[in-house]
Amino acid sequence: MSTPKLSHLAETLSGSEIVKLGNAISERIRNGEKIYNLTIGDFDPSVFPIPTELEELIIDSYRNRNTSYPAAEGVLDLRKSVAAFIKEWEGLSFEPNEIQIAAGGRPLIYTLFKAIVDKGDKVIYGVPSWNNNHYTHLTDAVHCVVECRVENDFMPTVEDIQKNISGATLICICTPQNPTGTTLKKESLEAICDLILEENAKRGEGEKKCYLMFDQMYWTLTYGTTVHHNPLQLRPAMKDYTIFIDGISKVFAATGVRVGWALGPSTVIAKMKAILSHVGAWAPMAEQKAVAQYLLQKENIQRYLSHFKSEVELRLRNIHDGFIALKQKGYPVDAVAPQAAIYLTIKIDLVGKTTADGKKLETQSDVTSYILAEAKLAVVPFSAFGAGANSPWYRLSVGTCKKEEIGEMLEKLESALSKLSATSY
Repeated sequence: MSTPKLSHLAETLSGSEIVKLGNAISERIRNGEKIYNLTIGDFDPSVFPIPTELEELIIDSYRNRNTSYPAAEGVLDLRKSVAAFIKEWEGLSFEPNEIQIAAGGRPLIYTLFKAIVDKGDKVIYGVPSWNNNHYTHLTDAVHCVVECRVENDFMPTVEDIQKNISGATLICICTPQNPTGTTLKKESLEAICDLILEENAKRGEGEKKCYLMFDQMYWTLTYGTTVHHNPLQLRPAMKDYTIFIDGISKVFAATGVRVGWALGPSTVIAKMKAILSHVGAWAPMAEQKAVAQYLLQKENIQRYLSHFKSEVELRLRNIHDGFIALKQKGYPVDAVAPQAAIYLTIKIDLVGKTTADGKKLETQSDVTSYILAEAKLAVVPFSAFGAGANSPWYRLSVGTCKKEEIGEMLEKLESALSKLSATSY
């Protein structure tokens, strides 16, 4: 029987590459293999639980029967608490009507695209980056892809955007970035903001403006001397053109709690609300009520973040140091020093090597499969984030990493590397 014809979108949409990889890994685990699964941008609750106070507030909220539909824009208590939280922690001022609540960041990004981007509009985004390619496809927009490089921390440069900004509708920036764990420098963000302001000044009154989607879901998770900057601090005039994507998913290891928020011009936020009201992707009422209370508990948040960040950073630095030690031994691997988020950018450059059983690693996909089979290490290639299929760079996530297993994981990786033909070691 032939497959029935569906919509053009359905026929052309590709599924999540990370989910596909995750399914393959789950199958191996079900078959009894021990896999160091460092693929998913999520947390093992046994390693990184949500804050105890937030957990208790959620339980109490259900006991208080907060189980009805929330307001389409989010309950007012939560929007006021988000405004207070952002003011206290980032110095940004937003009114409740400039805040939209949803079930995490994904529905907010989707509705932002749908509110701003028309078919044929140009969307600028760097690769690797998380899902911008899919959201651009969902809106039938024109992909304006910027190939980012390690020397720029895999961030788009001012020159990259300047070459493409004419006629663009949306620029997508995530900092700290998924998948790289790197951040956009202050000077670069200032210059990009200036480009957007200059471009919008050229456009007529009835002409669509160029907007910036500023995904800062990981902004609290910075390490060492890394500082997170945002457009409004640097260029206040950007408030008319910037939509923030934010929430509790990563800052409180609360990916499954599903509470996110967008901050932006009230006109854009109102249209996002209208679209979400048809989609129904609201954060649950009980969780909204609980988060509204928790966001005001500054001392508890500080205590949680102090411990949480130190544990994440410990894992990132230990794995980074292990990769650098392997590099110094002559193996073709590398790693970018940790800056932020829960990700480490690593390089595994084995194409052309030959395995112990005589098989040549012809492609980067072969390398990924070899590392999974021989080292039991599962990481996500940058090709899953829009980069080229031949990119030797990977995202390694520590959200499910047990620190006591880091040493043995690195030993297995070295053993796998040592079994390859020593053509350049």
